[in-house]
Amino acid sequence: MSSVSPARRVAYDTLRAVEESDAYANLLLPKSIVRAGLSPADAALATELTYGTLRRRGTYDAVIALASDRGTQDIDPGVLDALRLGVHQLQATRVASHAAVNESVELARAAGGRGAAGFANAVLRRISRDTPGEWMTRIEDSARSDDERIGLRTSHPVWVVRAFRRALAAEGRADELEALLAADNVAPRVTMTALPGLASVPAGARQTPFSPYGFRSEGGDPDAEIRASEGRIRVQDEGSQLAALALSRAREVREGERWLDLCAGPGGKTAMLAAEALAHGAVLEANEVSPARAGLVRDALAGVPLSVEVTEQDGRERTASAQNTYDRILVDAPCTGLGALRRRPEARWRKSPADVPDLTALQTQLLSGAVSALAPGGIVAYVTCSPHLAETAGVVAEVTREWGDAVHELNAREVLTALAVGEPDLAPPADGSGRAQLWPHRHNTDAMSISLLQRV
Repeated sequence: MSSVSPARRVAYDTLRAVEESDAYANLLLPKSIVRAGLSPADAALATELTYGTLRRRGTYDAVIALASDRGTQDIDPGVLDALRLGVHQLQATRVASHAAVNESVELARAAGGRGAAGFANAVLRRISRDTPGEWMTRIEDSARSDDERIGLRTSHPVWVVRAFRRALAAEGRADELEALLAADNVAPRVTMTALPGLASVPAGARQTPFSPYGFRSEGGDPDAEIRASEGRIRVQDEGSQLAALALSRAREVREGERWLDLCAGPGGKTAMLAAEALAHGAVLEANEVSPARAGLVRDALAGVPLSVEVTEQDGRERTASAQNTYDRILVDAPCTGLGALRRRPEARWRKSPADVPDLTALQTQLLSGAVSALAPGGIVAYVTCSPHLAETAGVVAEVTREWGDAVHELNAREVLTALAVGEPDLAPPADGSGRAQLWPHRHNTDAMSISLLQRV
């Protein structure tokens, strides 16, 4: 593949790893860029090609199916990724058509031989003859329902479109669906945090609108700033900052409180809690069932001069052995990840409605276990990076039914509004709960759901 540029080769190899090995692009791509020794310009191109192709995969697959007169399931996976990469360049970048076609054909040749190269060449040249708008009209005309039409246009699976509509409708804002779907396809700006009490927002940096410790990176690689701060300044979505602060600021901290981050990996929220615990004289413990992610938690805590024990247990077992113990517990539960599609676009193609029941069962068990591990008056923050109502309102409703008068829901919206720098515009859900829901299109954060339960 000597005729393929290094940037396109890195992008293609990342797409293949995502497809074949369930790799995460946000973890693999930076390492691949360093390994390939890409220049800043080529690194930026590889990043745009990778994330752009992953975000718009559903739309591009529909275009490829029409242009090739065959379903994408009938195309060799390696050839299909080469086609997707080519279509992205043709339809969404300023890359010259001949470069987009020729190098994608070479990638297809390496994946499937001469016949695959001829096929890819024919398909891409057919696509290049018409405008993106003309192809969009064709794929929208092929849709079998309004929701499928929306999904094809915005590159979201139909079940995600419907889940988002229901979640917005629960706030009386179903008319924001198109804005939410569009926000998922825009690369997020890098957001940083200066750990409270340990670092300050750099002079001249633009502070985030809500988190008192967040600021925007003005571009470039933030690693130098992170290294210079010894980890006390770090990359963290503003929604994640607010989720951790909602727990630590839900009420005044009494010295000697015991805190637990139950599902701590990869450790960003843990570090925020550790800084807060250090400032207020609390003790923090962390737990993460995955040894690899537990290692990330320990790395994340390196910048905080607080001793934090990190255990590696199933969260349900961890709470079962610690009844009536903790004053605050964070349950950042495993979820579909539908709230972070800007950042992890491949998640929309990996999850399905069939995943939701098992996840909600696990979430319910983790949250109920956390309630049992609270001391009287203790507070648990239940957080998911998903707005799906089954994973958010449904889980909280199930646990509050189970515990009855033994738990009381606090108003997370009031807590967030009190700690936020600006007014966060958190709509009250129709179910009357105190849940707070953040949104990419409204708050420029991941779609974090935050609920606070207090043990009576």
